[in-house]
Amino acid sequence: MSPSASHISSQLRQLIYYHLDNNLIRNALFLAGRLHAFEPRSPEASYLLALCHLHSGQVKAAWEYSRSSRGTHIGCAYVFAQACLELGKYIEGITALEKIRSLWISRNTWNKHSETRRQHLPDAAAIFCLQGKLWHAHKDLHKAVDAYVEALKLNPFLWDAFLGLCETGANIRVPNIYKLSPEMLAMISAAPSSEYSPTFEKPPTSAPLQVQPNANHNVDPFVSLHSRVDNSSGYGSSALWEKLNGSSVSVSSINAQSTEGMETPVAQSEADEFRMGGGSGADPSWDPPLAPARKTRTIQPRGLDYGADPPPKMRAAAMKSRTRTRADAEDSTAAQAVREASAPAIGIGERKRTVSGQVAHTSGLQPPEPGAPQRRSVRLFNQIRPTTSKFSTAAGALGSKEGREIKKVKAPGVKSRTVSGSTMGRVVSGNRKPAGEGTEGEGKEGRVTSGSTVNGATSGPTQKATLTDKTKDIESLSWILDLFSKLAGGYSALSSYKCQEAIQMFNSLPQSQRETPWVLSQMGRAYYEQAMYSDSEKYFVKVKAIAPSRLDDMEVYSTVLWHLKNEVELAYLAHELMEVDRLSPQAWCAIGNSFSLQNDHDQAIKCFKRATQLDPKFAYAFTLQGHEYVSNEEFDKALDAYRHGISADSRHYNAWYGLARVYEKMGKYKFAEQHYRTASTINPMNAVLACCLGLILERVGNQRAALQQYGRACSLAPESVVARFRKARTLMKLHELQLAHTELKILKDMAPDEANVHYLLGKLYKLLHDKANAIKHFTTALNLDPKAAQYIKDAMESLESPDDDDEDMT
Repeated sequence: MSPSASHISSQLRQLIYYHLDNNLIRNALFLAGRLHAFEPRSPEASYLLALCHLHSGQVKAAWEYSRSSRGTHIGCAYVFAQACLELGKYIEGITALEKIRSLWISRNTWNKHSETRRQHLPDAAAIFCLQGKLWHAHKDLHKAVDAYVEALKLNPFLWDAFLGLCETGANIRVPNIYKLSPEMLAMISAAPSSEYSPTFEKPPTSAPLQVQPNANHNVDPFVSLHSRVDNSSGYGSSALWEKLNGSSVSVSSINAQSTEGMETPVAQSEADEFRMGGGSGADPSWDPPLAPARKTRTIQPRGLDYGADPPPKMRAAAMKSRTRTRADAEDSTAAQAVREASAPAIGIGERKRTVSGQVAHTSGLQPPEPGAPQRRSVRLFNQIRPTTSKFSTAAGALGSKEGREIKKVKAPGVKSRTVSGSTMGRVVSGNRKPAGEGTEGEGKEGRVTSGSTVNGATSGPTQKATLTDKTKDIESLSWILDLFSKLAGGYSALSSYKCQEAIQMFNSLPQSQRETPWVLSQMGRAYYEQAMYSDSEKYFVKVKAIAPSRLDDMEVYSTVLWHLKNEVELAYLAHELMEVDRLSPQAWCAIGNSFSLQNDHDQAIKCFKRATQLDPKFAYAFTLQGHEYVSNEEFDKALDAYRHGISADSRHYNAWYGLARVYEKMGKYKFAEQHYRTASTINPMNAVLACCLGLILERVGNQRAALQQYGRACSLAPESVVARFRKARTLMKLHELQLAHTELKILKDMAPDEANVHYLLGKLYKLLHDKANAIKHFTTALNLDPKAAQYIKDAMESLESPDDDDEDMT
């Protein structure tokens, strides 16, 4: 008999996901080819084949195989859009996702992944994130921001979407992103209780439900029943519960059994005692339940066959009488007590009969046994004959005895359950218990067991445990959101070049999170942006010690070493990065900086070109290449390199600064001012950019605007000698001598050995007609910089006739 096509394709898909999950991409790709050949028109087969090609790095093949079904299958459209992002076909990818918007817009699989569950198709949050990347690459920043925002609304843990949002330069309110939303709380509350409580664990040995007709199931069938009934509310997959519980019974069949006859399913031992009355304490006024509308195939209760019509003698040929075990001999006294108590048991049993004279049963009284044969009741009947036979081997292994013996042994309070005695607690007649709930006997059997249910809902300690676990889950989620909020706050501040704020945010992290390569790299970048290169180097040294093979941000580290003129460390860093990955742009940037520090600009240009060939979107390599062209005074090539850097990243302020610097050298001050302003708009916290802009404004004659820029630079970097010097010089040009004198006194304390400061002080005292102090500072400047003797002597000779010449020696 040939297998069905659906089973073959199902097996192949299972194998493909197995290999994908275990990162066996070549195997998955081979199997995906078999599935696609078997079902060439199946969108699922096309999706899996395209996905395997994408994971193996074959982007063009993934684009081709996903193209045919991109308009009907979410997975195909998603893989197609990812391939389009890599191939530069941005509009095609966006169009494919928008075409099937109705299929994915309502999908949200957040909090639905675990070690035992997976969602192989993307949800709306993932697709919005991909849309944002496509729009961002297409240079439509407004639509990119909208897509990133929608992705973060659905899933705030999409770090890619947050990074993209920062790269667009959007104004982000981080606390509004990383907070517990009502939707998240609702999804946590709606999650299956089994995700938070150990309902799949094997019950303790003392549980009253340990008597099981089938020894092949190690999990209590009533616990599994509870799990399946809970799952019927629509959370998760029923197939998952069946696999975890070791059964294959569908939810619908269980619900049909549990609602037939009695309200809740009851264990077999409890059903027997409900029918018997259970001895002393029985309430004779207890009204038995109505008989079911149809006959069931459930076995008659053990010990209730007295006075009833004999069942049909359908004994299996394989079943033979077994000899008594040692436990039977030990319980002979208990068996005698059962025979003495048979009369009252018959009395109660007679009251529980249907009109036809049969003992009343309900399908809910018999525990469901997934996978049992159809003649289960007959098989069990042959095993529990009151005179000779015993239960099956499986039941006997769990400590069960003959039906008559069980009936009386349950009467006294038992402290523990062993193979020699009773296994069920005593139930007082008239006190019905729902399934999975312990009986209220005289001993410890009266406790409620974990997994108890009432109409499919948890009760007692299980409900409290479930609520406690969900509360803990919410607390842990709040902790993660707080962690993400600090990380995102730091990165957002750094993206806006608020470096001190970013450092404070990163320092507020727990030490275990702070001492990680990513966080240390961000702190190194923050100090680098403030031109605090020594502090930046300390953090990058830690990064290299923790993660020697890290490549991200190493181009910044190489520039830090370039500014520190540390040739040895820079050469060593370049060598290390080449060993890690010689095809990484970061390694070639480090080599280029090493050549640049040795004034070998041609070799440095070749290295930076190689970096841009490896990654055309690596804007920093274009900028470094432009700097080398400026050093060679090849201004046209420098302009071209900077423009390529801006094309790769429009917010790369270093490239805008490079363009302005080239135009300044070329004497095109208008263009230089324009590009300096653009760079300063992107990075308003950079004091160097403010100084450069002020210098251009000063050269075009706009002294007041230049003074404003110098004042901003001093506020951004109070320790900047250059900014304060230029501010003092501009104040002197505007004849605000007292303000200039105040600035120069501060400057003299900051840089007492700077010749230009003393020279400017001499010029100031000359304007103030303080000849003695003027000569004093001119002499100090002459001693500090003998090369500028001509300028200083000319200034000293002109003391008798002060003029407006207030240029510095440079």
